Amino acid sequence: MDANDARQGHPVASSVWERPEMREALAAREISSVYRLLRKEGVSQRQIAAMTGQSQSEVSEILKGRQVMAYDVLARIADGLGIPRGYMGLAYDEATAVTVVGAADSQQAEEDESVKRRKFLAHAAQVTMGAAVFGSAPEAWAASPARTPAPGRIGMTDVRQVEAATRALRALDYQYGGGFCRDAVVAQLSWGQQMLESSAIETVKNRLYVALADLHSLAGWTSFDTGLVDSARSHFANALDLAKQGDNHPLVANVLYRMGRVYLHQDAPNDALKLFQLGQIAAQESGSELAVAVLCANEAWAYAMMENDTQAMKLLGQSKDAFARSDLANAESWVRFFNETDVYAMIGTVHTVLAQKVDQKHTKYAIPALTRAIDAYGDDMARSKTFNQSALATNHLLDGDIDQGAKVGRAALDSADGIKSARIKERMKPLKEEAERRRNNVDARDLAERINAFYAA
Repeated sequence: MDANDARQGHPVASSVWERPEMREALAAREISSVYRLLRKEGVSQRQIAAMTGQSQSEVSEILKGRQVMAYDVLARIADGLGIPRGYMGLAYDEATAVTVVGAADSQQAEEDESVKRRKFLAHAAQVTMGAAVFGSAPEAWAASPARTPAPGRIGMTDVRQVEAATRALRALDYQYGGGFCRDAVVAQLSWGQQMLESSAIETVKNRLYVALADLHSLAGWTSFDTGLVDSARSHFANALDLAKQGDNHPLVANVLYRMGRVYLHQDAPNDALKLFQLGQIAAQESGSELAVAVLCANEAWAYAMMENDTQAMKLLGQSKDAFARSDLANAESWVRFFNETDVYAMIGTVHTVLAQKVDQKHTKYAIPALTRAIDAYGDDMARSKTFNQSALATNHLLDGDIDQGAKVGRAALDSADGIKSARIKERMKPLKEEAERRRNNVDARDLAERINAFYAA
């Protein structure tokens, strides 16, 4: 035991946390492995329980393999045992929060949204094409307050820690919504950003750039999902810079796709299309057919919103062709979500928009595609399933099948319960409008009232 630990009466020597096996367990947040390693050091279950504020039965269950996922519990374990928070990706304070997140959205609200879009497009063009072809270089995206000192040197273990945390947090976002995990993503970033100031060999640095770019992209996506558009834009801008530094064209394409989705959500398909087209350049350069498929599908969505059914159908076909040629098994984690289920979801989504805006006959293509996607989604993709149920219900109402539309609409509302996503209400607007339009029907009226109650909650 270290002398300093002995003076403080702490049962765990600080040197224990530096051992490679322990660092690996901490990086992966394998608390059961951490506890087992502590037991080998002579630390009893009773001592672990006392330090972490858990019962001995909880400690026993964790030792048997129970996973610990809750951020507040992980933080309590780290603090109680004397683990440096950064080893578990938990470092966080207000100063680094501003550095990572940027200024509050309310402070940026004075600037017109169209101006912000043009500035982001200029930045995206500069990153993608190597020149600010749409105007002058954009301003810094976030304030730079003083930060706590960065680790002196990092290795691949530290980078793998960031990657593992990003995978875990992305899974939480898919299942429960961005509002459930955004703060934890920001906490990860506050630690990860500091690593950029650390020394490391070139291969570690390059992989760190990509890992942090992906984490910024996730922060942007969860910010968007909670309605914080300016924060989302800031994170996506940082993600572009880091992905470019890491020379990762597929990730550049993915970030541009995600920011384009923000603009689709804002009913600005023309601005979204520009970002999708820039992303397509990066996707083509990367040689990733899956990235190309994602961009084509979203370009189709933008064209559908612009009521250009010819281009929408053309891009949908290109997306399906690119997907058929893609290597899904070896795809990067940030684009692997786009599997066969998501292809059908995008087909259904594009035809739904065309059914509303161009020709109702598109329901006959939307309904089977959406049904197939919904049947394939598991509980781990609850948000996507909810979006597609809402779209399917809208198609049934457009088709005059009000009973089925109301049934699927109620299922969408049930699925939405517990998902912390600001986007759900926006994506339900077409369903709400169609239900309200048919209030003379008792099922449609009941659905409209349930949706109104959901909006009011």
